[in-house]
Amino acid sequence: MKILVLGSGAREHAIITALLREQPRPSVECAPGNAGIAAEVPVVALDPNDPVAVTDYAVLNSIELVVIGPEAPLVAGVADALRTRGIAVFGPDRAAAALEGSKTFAKRIMDEAGVPTGRAVRAGTLAEAEAALDEFGAPYVVKADGLAAGKGVLVTEDRAAGLAHATFWLEHGSVLIEEFLDGQEISLFLLSDGQNVLPLSPAQDYKRALDRDAGPNTGGMGAYSPLPWLDAQFGSENEFVDEIIATVALPTVRQLAAESTPFVGLLYCGLILTDAGIRVIEFNARFGDPETQVVLPRLLTPLSGLLFAAATGGLGALARPEFSADVAVTVVLASENYPQDPLVGREITGLAAALSGHGVTIAHAATALIDGALVSTGGRVLSVVAVGDSFTQARARAYEAIGQVHLAGAHFRTDIAARVT
Repeated sequence: MKILVLGSGAREHAIITALLREQPRPSVECAPGNAGIAAEVPVVALDPNDPVAVTDYAVLNSIELVVIGPEAPLVAGVADALRTRGIAVFGPDRAAAALEGSKTFAKRIMDEAGVPTGRAVRAGTLAEAEAALDEFGAPYVVKADGLAAGKGVLVTEDRAAGLAHATFWLEHGSVLIEEFLDGQEISLFLLSDGQNVLPLSPAQDYKRALDRDAGPNTGGMGAYSPLPWLDAQFGSENEFVDEIIATVALPTVRQLAAESTPFVGLLYCGLILTDAGIRVIEFNARFGDPETQVVLPRLLTPLSGLLFAAATGGLGALARPEFSADVAVTVVLASENYPQDPLVGREITGLAAALSGHGVTIAHAATALIDGALVSTGGRVLSVVAVGDSFTQARARAYEAIGQVHLAGAHFRTDIAARVT
């Protein structure tokens, strides 16, 4: 199978790494990719957000499956354009991608489908935002309604900070003010063909920039999978997943289908376990980053077959994907001053030493080769991934490896999966 992966981050690198583990290997290309991806597969200088350019390339090069990594191409309608030319696409059309592109749309779909979620008020003016903040009280939860690269959510005890966040995002559109939900957060990926869903293994990510969940929200500073503490609360991971399929995933997919906006691709369910039960925090319309980096290394079922079946309506004929008993931990190396205004263009060294550790891989997020040197090009630079037979072993491997990497001014969290046994 000839596959084109769209994107340039660690999520796409992790997807490609999983595809290349298969025997026989599929033929994989990436557009536009990064330095780490380019070391493994051909990369194409193509704008992934341009529906015409992507479609023309796919047709001319006999691409059999396009896997859309980031959210921006989905919202730009790249999947729509590809499907009009008969190319299989893993990723929803623009209308269904509004599940991520508009939090207001997502809340309406959840309400229509009876999916458990927190109360929310859409605010289009500063006065409406102030009223909603006062209605819900502290802690204040303010979310940009549209895409915000993982930086549109603020949770704070400070009303003034919440109002400032709302003021900033109101310049770009509307905001949602939501009730605060307290509990353990879980990320669950589900493959959808528009009618059926198949689950992947749950993961937990770390959104705050600093240890002990301090600092600003980021796109994600680390993650781990599986979640052994689910067994104590639900009996088993499978029982938890079954509940999410029944109460969240299938009702959402069926509601979208009923509205003639079938969801084909990856339904990312951001969940929280509250005292009142499971609630949905958000939906995304693609693989999450950095959770993908710990879910896919444990996947035993060939990924290409799963993605193609979802893209072509064939999930109903497949068994649930199988996962190894291993655990996986990823730690993100971020540029100095991330997430505010990261300093980029600095050289990265030590990757060979880091990769010499057993069970270690590195997913490149924002790297380029310039004059023979590997340099950073963004805020989150690398995801160091380690697999082991215990969390103690996987964490030790991950932190030993990231300690070998040098990037001036870089930082990473030291407490990823620290409380998991």
